[in-house]
Amino acid sequence: MTVSRRWWAIAGAGAFAALMPALLLLPKVRPAAAGAQDVLPPLEVRDPPALGAVYERALFAAPGDQADAALPDDAPALVGVVGRLGEDAVALVRGADGATRTLQIGESVDGWQLAALAIDAAFFTRGAQRVRVPLPAG
Repeated sequence: MTVSRRWWAIAGAGAFAALMPALLLLPKVRPAAAGAQDVLPPLEVRDPPALGAVYERALFAAPGDQADAALPDDAPALVGVVGRLGEDAVALVRGADGATRTLQIGESVDGWQLAALAIDAAFFTRGAQRVRVPLPAG
């Protein structure tokens, strides 16, 4: 390839690079509308949903709040969560007899089966019942 061909190739590529963004930014020309059926009606502004209850509740529930009041009396007490969630985490649980033991997901204590673990709670099931047992504060 000679010098003049290289120069023309570089000049052509430069012109393309400079003109293409301008061509892409040009407004698109649409064909004239055939009739009024193509015109959309204006948008309706609806009332937003009532979010008052969301703003009134506490962001983090403290012990003794409504979240704890829903727990059955015989639900196991969560003492802690140890390990990596999703891999080898176990729950430290205090049963009805007062003894503390470790539970893996799927194991049971006092009729409650450990269904899942979160960083701050354990989820237990017994039949159709499902409860969230939070870690104690402090």
